[in-house]
Amino acid sequence: MSKPFVAILMGSDSDLPKVQAAIDVLKKLNVGVEVRVHSAHRTPDATHEYVKGADQRGCAAFIACAGMAAHLAGVVASLTIKPVIGVPIDAGPLNGMDALLSTAQMPGGIPVATVAIGKAGAKNAGYLAAQIIALQDPDLAERLRGDRKANADEVLAKNEALQETLA
Repeated sequence: MSKPFVAILMGSDSDLPKVQAAIDVLKKLNVGVEVRVHSAHRTPDATHEYVKGADQRGCAAFIACAGMAAHLAGVVASLTIKPVIGVPIDAGPLNGMDALLSTAQMPGGIPVATVAIGKAGAKNAGYLAAQIIALQDPDLAERLRGDRKANADEVLAKNEALQETLA
């Protein structure tokens, strides 16, 4: 059986600078990742084909990143029963608010876990996908615990430095 991976789909290659945060998290945690540009509207057949194929090849979770109309996560969710995490991209005149609503407001029975708009949301999508896989992977769970501890240690070190500056 192949190692589980996360499939990241983005509606446009211009989304990559924001989506990179999810890729970086998954790579740091040693989680396999595939990244593709697919559009719910402009390439529906290719999107369907990729999702179905990734599902069959062992994809454990999908991350779908799109701005404006942001139907990509919903389309992906309609094609699989694997977890789908939607990342609204801050694009267009509404700066991602339209994408947030399009991603979050799914009909009952077709869930999409929706994270924050933009880069912070992409980062959290990477962590959430890793946490989903960690349910069945104790080594990954330990890497996640280590990452959390490193983050906490960094904050505590910054506080200590601040206290020294203020003294």
